[in-house]
Amino acid sequence: MNGRGDSEIPEEYADPAEDARRARWTALATGAVLTLAGMAASALRFTGSGPALVPAAYATGAAVCALASVLGSRGRTRRALWLLIVGVMVMALGDQFD
Repeated sequence: MNGRGDSEIPEEYADPAEDARRARWTALATGAVLTLAGMAASALRFTGSGPALVPAAYATGAAVCALASVLGSRGRTRRALWLLIVGVMVMALGDQFD
């Protein structure tokens, strides 16, 4: 407080609705990018000569990221964040089987 009753919160953090909208768009965009990356990796690994578990893991991780994108767009950003982490971990685990 500066003595005049004004709060010292910067203007960019003053609107919680703007923060929520930004979080929804971020979750949506991140989920979409990770979904596309997982599907592309799955398609590339499917054409190669490796175990079938690898493209399946990439596709499963991409599906989890797609679900996270949907949840994030509906305002469930915390759950979307955790699902994005799980989706990337599934893809990374699948890559270890190659």
